[in-house]
Amino acid sequence: MPEFWKSAGFHLTGKTQAGWLAVSPDLIRAYLARPEIHPLEESCPAERRLFESLMENPKRPAEAAELAAIADRDTADNYRAVLAWRDLLLSAGSLEAAYLQLFTAGRPIAVPPVFIDQLVHLLLRGLLDGSDDPWRARAAELFFREQTVSTDGGQMLLADREIVEMRSKTGGYGGLGALIKEAGTPLHEVSLDVMTEATADGYWERSDRFDMALDFRFAEAGQDAFARVLELWLRHLLGLWVRIQPLQSIRDEHWRWHVGLDAESTRLLNALYQGKAPPAEELQRLLALFRLEFRERTAVPAELRGRPVYLGLAMGSDRSLRMKPQNLLTNLPIAKKE
Repeated sequence: MPEFWKSAGFHLTGKTQAGWLAVSPDLIRAYLARPEIHPLEESCPAERRLFESLMENPKRPAEAAELAAIADRDTADNYRAVLAWRDLLLSAGSLEAAYLQLFTAGRPIAVPPVFIDQLVHLLLRGLLDGSDDPWRARAAELFFREQTVSTDGGQMLLADREIVEMRSKTGGYGGLGALIKEAGTPLHEVSLDVMTEATADGYWERSDRFDMALDFRFAEAGQDAFARVLELWLRHLLGLWVRIQPLQSIRDEHWRWHVGLDAESTRLLNALYQGKAPPAEELQRLLALFRLEFRERTAVPAELRGRPVYLGLAMGSDRSLRMKPQNLLTNLPIAKKE
């Protein structure tokens, strides 16, 4: 099977007996080796001692006095953030359990957003392990990488926002030239190819570059692949067997439940559900709709059995798409277990 997303750190993990990803010493060492933590030439002796000790035994507790002894206060704070994250992972026992605890523990846990995105990246790498479908891998990037949206000429192309913002010139990009006009950011002189049937297999060798654009129009492979990844996500983390299909519109007099997969789609779906009519320019931000059906009727409360859940995905006014995969975990109408 193709190798991909080496930057996710999947090779640093193992599997628990439950089939979830284990928190290994090597994975913790990778966090400790981040630039914010790794000692510099000018680092003080206390910082160096702590770093070397943790690299030898990544799971050992760090005493408050050890952190207080670090001369640079910002570095000490960085250690506190990374060690708090480490302790959360260790106490949870697996990466999946840690992610669920972040959003279902009943109280917010202060975690740097970059750590959450990295965790989602790693979880999806595990979910897609053994897959030979490049469309699903590219669609899964929406879960942890912000996108820039181009709708020029009737297209709907998603490109990695960080990569787009690194570009400085537009030459030779074909349809993706619209990204410059619409996102207000320049392109660099490295090609951003649109994934097609002819180019899809080339995704694997460049997967860590995040530089392939995805056609996300209705009835195209991008939306279908995204729906399949959503199904995997819910099955793996919540044990829910669902069927998800793209929609062009919601025509349901008995509409009972919906989940926005980002802040903007949540706002728009709430307005539509309440019978309000958002301005046309705002409705155009709604990029995709999906119908979710539970395969097990008892998974939802009795009053919602047989009713679908509608999902939405939308871009912001700056044409950015920032998905929140945790919304599926916290907002679905799941029946309480007896």
